[in-house]
Amino acid sequence: MERPLHVPELAADGGVTLRPWRLSDVPLVREASEDDYIPLTTTVPSPWSASAAHAFVERQWDRATSGAGYPFVIVDAEGRPVGSVGLWLRDSAQGRAALGYWVVRSARGQGAAATALRAVAGWALRELRIPRLELYVEPWNTASVRTAERAGFQREGLLRSWQQVGPERRDMFMYSLLDGDRA
Repeated sequence: MERPLHVPELAADGGVTLRPWRLSDVPLVREASEDDYIPLTTTVPSPWSASAAHAFVERQWDRATSGAGYPFVIVDAEGRPVGSVGLWLRDSAQGRAALGYWVVRSARGQGAAATALRAVAGWALRELRIPRLELYVEPWNTASVRTAERAGFQREGLLRSWQQVGPERRDMFMYSLLDGDRA
């Protein structure tokens, strides 16, 4: 087992904060589970149940405990949990980490995802000294493409049939961010 990680609270621009998951985030999991897309690309349970939502939150704790990564809840300026961003360390021995993010439908279009992604990426590059951050976005997902680019990530290319999404394999754009990319 890897060493346990401490998921910190991070302040981001515009009053957005990032913090560890809590059982009080079950309503966020419920809203995410009702989305057509979030459960296809994450471990958010669908259909929703209270026990499945609790298990989801506990899995986030386990990811930090096992050293797999840093799962954060995105909290908007009004104090409402609106999404998630994770920094996953599976390839950290090769100097890489992956990020993933989602925001519930009721909070989309307000910039919380890009703000959160920028904050976690900056923290990972600066504090954890991870040389390369990567993320993957389906080409049709223009909102997520904008989020990645607003956070400073650069598109490197198209990975054909890269990831299983629901019942099929799908293409993904690969994005990266290096410490030297940040202005």
